[in-house]
Amino acid sequence: MELAYRYDVIPTPEQVIELYGNAGLPRPIHDRERIKVMYESSNLVVTAWDNDTLAGAARCITDWVWSTYLADLAIRSDYQKLGIGKKLVDLVQEKVGEQTMILLLSVPTAMEYYPKIGFTKEDRGFMIPRKK
Repeated sequence: MELAYRYDVIPTPEQVIELYGNAGLPRPIHDRERIKVMYESSNLVVTAWDNDTLAGAARCITDWVWSTYLADLAIRSDYQKLGIGKKLVDLVQEKVGEQTMILLLSVPTAMEYYPKIGFTKEDRGFMIPRKK
């Protein structure tokens, strides 16, 4: 399988909704407009494509010099365990450079995954949860 990794292609809301639903990523996939705004408001999106199939996506918000928030990392279920998630994270790191850290909030089911691809567990975080 020859995947194409792209910085210059933003998937459609329908492609994102299908990917997130397939990957089991808990996002507002029943709200097309919200998904659309999530991607329009992100300033770094790296995608993995198998021809016309969106195999994976890393959606980030970054200032390019201090911090990068990896808001979503999703891989289609039939493409998992092929190194696509690690490759997307590596491409994010390559694009943002050495001055910025990469932060994320993990879904409970991925807590064991992120240390395997180079992340360090951090216990100093705080959040105010969304109300809807």
